[in-house]
Amino acid sequence: MVTKTVDLRSDTVTKPTEAMRAAMATAEVDDDVLGADPTAARLESEVAKIMGKEAGLFVASGTMGNLISVLVHCDIRGSEVILGDNCHIHIYENGGISTIGGVHPRPVKNNDDGTMDIGLIEAAIRDPRGEIVYPTTRLICLENSHANTGGRCLSAEYTDKVGELAKKHGLKLHIDGARIFNASVALGVPVNRLVQAADSVSVCLSKGLGAPVGSVIVGSKSFISKARRLRKTLGGGMRQLGFICAAAFVALKENVAKLEGDHKKAKVLADIF
Repeated sequence: MVTKTVDLRSDTVTKPTEAMRAAMATAEVDDDVLGADPTAARLESEVAKIMGKEAGLFVASGTMGNLISVLVHCDIRGSEVILGDNCHIHIYENGGISTIGGVHPRPVKNNDDGTMDIGLIEAAIRDPRGEIVYPTTRLICLENSHANTGGRCLSAEYTDKVGELAKKHGLKLHIDGARIFNASVALGVPVNRLVQAADSVSVCLSKGLGAPVGSVIVGSKSFISKARRLRKTLGGGMRQLGFICAAAFVALKENVAKLEGDHKKAKVLADIF
């Protein structure tokens, strides 16, 4: 009798498939700090296209992607970001936006479905007339799917409303889309529609999609240009990056289609336990 152990600690503990290993072995590479790695450029361009954004940038992790995104949008120290009190950026990212970027978090209560009440978000936006004593609000962050509320998915309509609110007050909107493909499959909504209102998105490829390493942040060309400089500042500029990106590209092309099956299996386990 053959016994097989299934590791359910996290969707981050998957191992590279044979196809990923083969892609890594044959990847065309160059120095990505010099902007010359063709495989990295191909992955970044593909993720940006899928998300409906102008450009992308590969980063080592979702935490790095969120940090860079917040710092690009909040490029003046003492800026403030509105985010959920139970979101990943606020709870699990080592306080990086504050310790590294000098950005002040303004938490708003997360509901059981991962949303924040639109009225509470608007009430948290600082009155510019009080800038002599208050931080300046510059950014709103959402998380989709929302990990700490059981992976709840934010609808496109809700995200649109937050985007409209951001525009009304001259703010930017960033989405921590670590598992945005899971949300897309679960809701039956194209992934680019879910992030249409966002100025930037962090997309993890090493969680639900099973790549060994990495995330891609997407946004405008101007946003990505600034993000690339910050990536280097944070020590995230890597040389022959294509080896890693080749495996991530396989994950992107082959594993999105498998998420529906993953969801069915997860539901079976949830019903049992």
